[in-house]
Amino acid sequence: MFPSARLCTLIAAAALIVVVAGVSGKARNRAEDCPQIKLKRQWGGKPSQNLHYQVRPIRFVVIHHTVTGECSGLLQCAQILQGMQAYHQTDLNYNDISYNFLIGNDGVVYEGTGWGLRGAHTYGYNANGTGIAFIGNYGEKLPTPAALRAAKQLLACGVRQGELSEDYGLIAGSQVISTQSPGLTLYNEIQEWPHWLSNP
Repeated sequence: MFPSARLCTLIAAAALIVVVAGVSGKARNRAEDCPQIKLKRQWGGKPSQNLHYQVRPIRFVVIHHTVTGECSGLLQCAQILQGMQAYHQTDLNYNDISYNFLIGNDGVVYEGTGWGLRGAHTYGYNANGTGIAFIGNYGEKLPTPAALRAAKQLLACGVRQGELSEDYGLIAGSQVISTQSPGLTLYNEIQEWPHWLSNP
């Protein structure tokens, strides 16, 4: 005996609900795996003076520190970021704050130029690299566990979203330019992370 048209409709509707629930569940899990990101407008940043787009997926990630005070919380971090952007745009004549992302010790990621836009963080790696800076000075100590966790989540999220190459290379600024960044203690830490390149 063949099922009635109404029964077929109910079965199809139930199947659709299962599929939609599965898709939304996967999307929710992906969002939960990404760190909290405050957009530039949320921390009071000014628009970029000129946009230079990158070809994605990006091949390199360059880790830095800002050599400023540390921060935990939007108001404290926003004050540092606004001052940094003003210095980079006015004194250094950059188009924008130099990093793609910055991370506070509360584990919140702050958008700089963001994904897909060229920063001015590392000579020779701006066109094909994403610059991530930890807010503070990490020559003698590490960022908080929350900040380190947020950085790893950001990298994994970037790969999932197609912003970073699946085989991206992770390097420190001090490996490729004349700088102490990201500080010796943080430099030692990131050498244990996946994708580390000892000889870029």
